[in-house]
Amino acid sequence: MSALPLQLLDSFLLGYNLGDALLFLFGLGILAVIPMKSWKVLTLHLLLFGLIFFLTPSSMFSVNPNGAHLLGSALEYKLLGLGLLLVSPVLYATAD
Repeated sequence: MSALPLQLLDSFLLGYNLGDALLFLFGLGILAVIPMKSWKVLTLHLLLFGLIFFLTPSSMFSVNPNGAHLLGSALEYKLLGLGLLLVSPVLYATAD
């Protein structure tokens, strides 16, 4: 088996960090939760990812200047997590 496809995949993924992967999973999770039409499940999803973003060590969000990152610094990932942690309990309390 040729190692070429793995090298292409590796060279593509080297430009991204854990924060980008978590943002991708966050978006996929929202798309998976929307058909359930449950506001409480959606807010629990927001709360969970807010906790993940906030508690993940900053070194895991290392930003390479040559990479294509969705957010510019580790602080922005932490602030996203803090924002989700602050907003989601309010949304959960107001859900039907």
